[in-house]
Amino acid sequence: SNLRLINEASASSVASLSITDIFSADFDIYKLAIYSDGFSGNSALNVRYINSLGTVVTTNRYDYARLLLKADTSFGEDRSTGATFYHTGELSDNGLGQLLYIFTPFISTSRTYSLFQNQSMSSTNGRGGKGITFLTHTTPITGIHLYSDNGGTMTNLNVKTYGVRVE
Repeated sequence: SNLRLINEASASSVASLSITDIFSADFDIYKLAIYSDGFSGNSALNVRYINSLGTVVTTNRYDYARLLLKADTSFGEDRSTGATFYHTGELSDNGLGQLLYIFTPFISTSRTYSLFQNQSMSSTNGRGGKGITFLTHTTPITGIHLYSDNGGTMTNLNVKTYGVRVE
């Protein structure tokens, strides 16, 4: 397999989770498998990066676009430029499953990009999403900070980080 498990982080009953020192010069592509079996209240999972100094990047340097796929109503779009974070998946009491691919986070001469897809439920209605993100400045990124956009609690959050070998 071209996937190398780098880290597995888990937490229960938290509003956020920071995972440090997972991105390095060893890989240019990373795959994060994110799973939670529940959240207190519906909201969105937000992402910020952690730079090589260990600081969460909170400045308005995130551009993102996502397609919201809803089983019970019209599809929607959510996008922003110059945001202080990016949205990925819709959180619900029923949980979330998500894949997040991050490209060139550690290369100081390249911007950090990502692609994601996810699935969750809102009551009995399916929710899916796909998106793309872009960090608009070049700085080595070594970690990721995940948090609920409304401060709600994430239950049994599990994040597996893999390096993707390209041979």
